[in-house]
Amino acid sequence: MAFQIPKVITPQEVSSQLKQGEQLYLLDVREDAEWEEGHVQGAKHIPLGQLMERVEELPVSQEIIVICRSGNRSGLACELLHEKGLQIVNMTGGLSNWTDYDQLVR
Repeated sequence: MAFQIPKVITPQEVSSQLKQGEQLYLLDVREDAEWEEGHVQGAKHIPLGQLMERVEELPVSQEIIVICRSGNRSGLACELLHEKGLQIVNMTGGLSNWTDYDQLVR
């Protein structure tokens, strides 16, 4: 049986919550070059390949929204972080489906 991510959110929902001033913990697991091309303002960057080495940098008591380009790597990251007991949410569709470009840092 495949791992089922307990909670998901769309890029539009994340954008809307940010516009409403909600304090979200965003984790971007893309590679360095992708991050430099553009990322959501305020997101923490830990490439997927470094995630398990740096898991202690993440909050245990706060929900973490995990972001990548398409939603696949973030899904894997969610699986790994869920196994560590963290509260995770996968942003389905990833930044490929992000439409609110004024919230991106380039």
